[in-house]
This record gives sequence, C-alpha cells and structure tokens, in this order.
Amino acid sequence: MPNNFPGIRFLMLVAILIFTGTSQLLSEDDDKLDPLQEPIIPFAPKNYICYKADAPLVIDGKLTESAWQAAPHSDPFADIEGPSKPLPHYRTTVQMLWDEHYFYFGATLEEPHVWAKLTQRDTVIFYDNDFEIFIDPDGDTHHYYELEMNAFGTEWDLFLDQPYRDDGVALHAWDIAGLKTAVHIDGTINDPSDKDKGWTVEVAIPWHILKEASHKKETPPQHGDQWRANFSRVQWQTETSTGTYQKTINPETGKSFPESNWVWSPQGVINMHYPEMWGFVQFSENGPADGKDVFQPASEEAIKWTLRQIYYRQRNHIVEHGNYTDQIEKLNIPQPDNPDIQWPPTIQVTSNLYEATITSKNGLIMWTITQDGRIKMSR
Repeated sequence: MPNNFPGIRFLMLVAILIFTGTSQLLSEDDDKLDPLQEPIIPFAPKNYICYKADAPLVIDGKLTESAWQAAPHSDPFADIEGPSKPLPHYRTTVQMLWDEHYFYFGATLEEPHVWAKLTQRDTVIFYDNDFEIFIDPDGDTHHYYELEMNAFGTEWDLFLDQPYRDDGVALHAWDIAGLKTAVHIDGTINDPSDKDKGWTVEVAIPWHILKEASHKKETPPQHGDQWRANFSRVQWQTETSTGTYQKTINPETGKSFPESNWVWSPQGVINMHYPEMWGFVQFSENGPADGKDVFQPASEEAIKWTLRQIYYRQRNHIVEHGNYTDQIEKLNIPQPDNPDIQWPPTIQVTSNLYEATITSKNGLIMWTITQDGRIKMSR
C-alpha cells in the first residue's frame, strides 16, 4: 500500500463522523473522559502450548483422563498487579487442550474451605470465590469472551464488544450455546467443620461460538496459531458464623475486605479488562504426551505495545489538556529499538479522535491504533 493510505482512510472516517455528528468516544453529552492507568509491569505476558486431545473429553470436573494428566500445568497464578505484590496463599494452575469441536480448560484450585452461595445463572459470580476465563481470539482487544464459575458450578457468561474503559457494552443475556462445564469438590462444600483440599473446574467451549469473534483466525485453530487468553481467581476473606461462611468485615469501613485477584498472566493493574496484557496460547497439532513445541513470539507484538503506549498517553493527554496531540514527543514515548519500522509514527488528530500508524521500513505493512484502543494491521 502507498504510505498515504492511512491518511485517506482517516479523512474518510472524519467525514463520516462529521456527517453523523457522532464519535465513538466523545459526544456533547460526555462531561469528560476518565484517565487511564498504565500497567505497572513490563510487557511480558505468559505463554502456553495448547496440545490436541486424541479423543473427546468427558466433562465431569475431575481432570483424571490421560490427556489432562499429560497436559502441562500453567505457572501458578500470581497477584493481578504483578511481582511487587505478595504471592497468593493458595495455589492455582490452569491447563488447556483442544480438539476439532472444543477448546478445553481445566483449573485446579487449592482451597481449605470451599464455599459458594450463588445459584442463579448470570448473576455476578465474583461476589463468591470464583474461577474466570477470558478469550480474545484475534488479539485486537475488542470482541472478547468472559466466563465465570463458582464452586457450585453456577455460570456467568458474557460477551464484550470492547473494554469498559472504551465504553464497552457487556452482553449479559448472551449465552455460550453448547457450553459444557463441571466442578469437582475435593472435600465438602459449605462445611466449616472440616478442611478441604480444593476444587477443580472443567470447561468445553465449542469452536462455533468462538468463531463469532475470531475474524480472520481459523476455528479450530491451525498448528502454530496464537490466541490471547487469561484466567482469574477471585478470593474473599471469610470467617465462620453460626456454622456458615461469611465474608470478613473490616471494622474500619463496616464492609467486607476487598477480594484478592489472582491471575495466570499479571495485568499490572487491578482490572482484567486490559486484554493487551493477557497471555498467549499457541495451538499444536501434537498430542500432550509427545508434544515438545516451543513458543514462538510474534515480532509484531513489540510494535503493537508501542501503539498501546500511544493509546494510554493520548487518553491521558486529552483528559489533562482537552485535546489529542499529533506530536509523539509530547507523549514521552521513546523510539523502539527496531530497525524494521519507520519512526516517528504518523499521528493524525481531530478534536475528539486520532489515528496513530507505525509502518514497516519497506512500507508494505502498517499497524494502526485509534482512540477506541483497537489495533489493526493492513498491507
């Protein structure tokens, strides 16, 4: 593509917005945008090789089948903010498998006192201790899936068009057609008189559902394909009262203590809805017993991270100054150590939107981010 293509596309977008009198992020009814917190950790998402199961799995929550026994466990979960925070006091790991029909997840949660209260589907499950799955098939931070479950196996599944920070809308009435889930308790639930070992979760999500937001990604995936995903465990402080579990009340506030958030790939901020910080799942045609695949990081992720920093700082620039800027030096973003791209990026702005583009040296590939945080690649 010629180097002026982003500008043509941008002008077309401006014309549409002027004609309609709308904007994705700002309108006459908006008082102001909220500032965005940048992650406090370096960009270093976890990665996982997801091997192919040689036979369909029975979803019973027990994770005893040979495929699960051979599948690698993830690194133990850490605090959502990263290594500067204390390690979780209970161990959590996740496993993944796939076949022609399903994307499978297995989670093992150490827990001496297993409890749950919520039984109605699509209620806010993280008010209980829970396990959560997040999937962004094409990694553009838009159109992604969330599934939460408590120890009863009560489900809350939802689809988000974009993160809440970008005025995203969660579709709570949307259900995963064909979803299979199960929970196994190693102990007794809601019985404070004994000590449990924990609980395991098993999930199968059909590919035909994940295809809805996969865009150009194949479903089922091809060997070597990479998706973005993350997992969270919400853990509340509890005490026993009249023979039942109750959340511990902070005497200074009269409310329960805040929950702990333990995750596979730390976010660097107490917010799971920063999909750019989620981990990478690389799919393999090999079976888990004989698979020795090596994760292959994509070189473009460093470019996308530079664009993400532009997004964070443009957002905070308009909050502070009332406008976006087309000057990269005002955003305090250093030039990346990458000889294969043109620098500085092209930034075009109007009063309430912008487009920033990084182009390869040969001008054949362009990565673009807009004020709604979505990154696109074009050739």
